[in-house]
Amino acid sequence: MPITPDTKDWTWVLDRACPECGFDTRTVAGRDVPALILANAATWAGVLQRDDVGARAAEGQWSPLEYACHVRDVFRLFNQRLALMIAEDDPTFANWDQDATALADDYAAQDPRTVGAELTSAAGDLAETIEHVSGEAWARTGRRSDGARFTVDTLTRYLIHDPIHHLHDVGAPGT
Repeated sequence: MPITPDTKDWTWVLDRACPECGFDTRTVAGRDVPALILANAATWAGVLQRDDVGARAAEGQWSPLEYACHVRDVFRLFNQRLALMIAEDDPTFANWDQDATALADDYAAQDPRTVGAELTSAAGDLAETIEHVSGEAWARTGRRSDGARFTVDTLTRYLIHDPIHHLHDVGAPGT
C-alpha cells in the first residue's frame, strides 16, 4: 500500500494544541524536552515488541515499525540541526523528504529490535545535546529550506510534537 506523502506545514503546533493527539507545545520549555524525548523512546520500545508491529492498520498509514523508524530518524535529524544551530549563525537546514527516506531505507523491512536500539540511542544523543544548551544559546536561530525560522527553544518544542503524535498514531498507551 502506498503512503500518501504528508505535505502539511506542522509549524502551527507552536501556536496551538494539536487537535489529533492533544499535545500542546506551549506547555513545555525547551529545557523540558530531554525528559520527554527519553520517556517517548521508552514507550516506543514497548510498541516495537508488538506481534503486529509490521502491520499497517489502514491503507495509506505507516505500521508501528515504520513510524518508529521515522521517529528514530527525526531524533537523528534534529540532533544534527540543533548542533548546526549551536555551531553556526542562522544556518539553513537541508531539505528532508521523510517519505523518500522511508522508501529508500525500506522502513517496513527493518528489524524491530535494531530499530528499538537505534531509536533509544538517537533519543539519548538528542536529549544530551539539548541538556547542554544554556543561556543565550536557546535564542540561536536556524531555518528550514522553505524559510520557516526557529530558535533552539522553538525547534526543540516543535520536534517533540512529532514523536508524541506518532505514539498517538499507533495507539500507544498513555497517548
